[in-house]
Amino acid sequence: MAGSPNRVIHQDYIVRQRYSNVLPPPPGAPKLLEIETPDEALKKYCKPEFLSRLLAEEPLNIEADAFLGMPIDLVGMPGIFDGDESSILAPLIPPPIHPKDRRLLRPLKSLGQPKSEVAGVSFLRRTQYTAEDHNRARAEKAGSASAPVGSRRKKPNDASKDEPINILRSAIKGFDIANPDDTYKGPDTEHNIRGHAATLAEIEAWKNPQHPTNPKLKLLDSYPILPDLNAITDSVGYMVTKFAGNPSNVTDRYDERMDVCLLHPIELSTEQQSDYQAKQAAHEADPVHYPAPGLPAFDYEFFLPSTEEITKKIKKMFDVNYPERDDQALYKGTGKNSSHGSFRYNNVRLYETGMQSNTSDHQYQEVALALYDPEPGKGMTRANDDGSGGPSIRRQKAAYYYPIVSKVQLKPRRSKHLAQLGTQAAAGNGAGDEANKIDALDLVIRDLDEIEIAKRASHKAELDGDEDEGEGA
Repeated sequence: MAGSPNRVIHQDYIVRQRYSNVLPPPPGAPKLLEIETPDEALKKYCKPEFLSRLLAEEPLNIEADAFLGMPIDLVGMPGIFDGDESSILAPLIPPPIHPKDRRLLRPLKSLGQPKSEVAGVSFLRRTQYTAEDHNRARAEKAGSASAPVGSRRKKPNDASKDEPINILRSAIKGFDIANPDDTYKGPDTEHNIRGHAATLAEIEAWKNPQHPTNPKLKLLDSYPILPDLNAITDSVGYMVTKFAGNPSNVTDRYDERMDVCLLHPIELSTEQQSDYQAKQAAHEADPVHYPAPGLPAFDYEFFLPSTEEITKKIKKMFDVNYPERDDQALYKGTGKNSSHGSFRYNNVRLYETGMQSNTSDHQYQEVALALYDPEPGKGMTRANDDGSGGPSIRRQKAAYYYPIVSKVQLKPRRSKHLAQLGTQAAAGNGAGDEANKIDALDLVIRDLDEIEIAKRASHKAELDGDEDEGEGA
């Protein structure tokens, strides 16, 4: 057997090697010398730019092991092998920061800067008040340095002004100045308390208001802030809804169908109801560590009118100034209700709750304002408690507020994509959504029933017992 000739292949062997020349430590202890350096040269070491450059030039000499420097041993954690991970999760409400650790949380830009003389948190107060306190403190400090020793006398503090009853009387005095006809002048009772007597200067300041810091500004107009008693809902307030993206297929202009769109909440599943009830029970048992869950995170079906013509007719039926708003001819007879007719709504898509904030516990924490100026010589038809149009009544010029009980951001639900990835739960929910999907709605507009009228009347009584608000000029 003939052997093959040996082939010689030449190949370069390249090796990259680094040599370290680390200087040995000094033989003696370091000696600190006092060197006179100007302040400007030292300021650069306190700036964040110096620390950022130093961090980029000097990499961290840390060897990361398999546990990244933090060995984790799950043995001994209560309930960890039973599916309860509460022992390794951070608390919902973090513990208060120690005063010594709070100094370490200062931003880099605050290093080397003088500490503010104003104590407390300035962002919770108006800036002009903070500036006035700062200027007053400096003026008092300068005055105390120049004043003779005999004139340094502190003014006695009137502790009675800080009592709750006097604070309440001062607040009532402001309402008495604004509404002198409603001033209570009788003895103090459980429900009525007299306010402090207003001075002539305070009454004149209310009649001729001036800006506290810029007297050149002139007041052009003012509005009393009142509740809109005729717009109270069954839940007292309103929900602000924001879509993540354009919910309509119209992109070149504003879709007027959005003014009368419908959101139909889908009933929670058994698992979601159990989860929500567990959070509610935990909050009732320990409200300090478990915050209120708020409203449930519903999924919504989004509906729009089938045509723009239907949108115009719906707006006419809700317009209290339209004389033929109760005309049955406005209905487009596409629904099953043949006696009254109906408006057809088509299902656009399914939305889920992305973010939600609940303010129902603090009813007037967020409100929406609407400025109303009545046209001279004209009235405005106001709806009665049963929803029907009433006589032409002049509505009072005011800034009407509407409580916001919840703010929700909706995003399209992606259940089909999750089902395609093999998620069994998402596939089951997607199949259920398709089976229970409502393709279209037939809307019929009616007057309020007795239960709805009673609910709104009770809410009106809480705001104002006199339901004749708005009558008169």
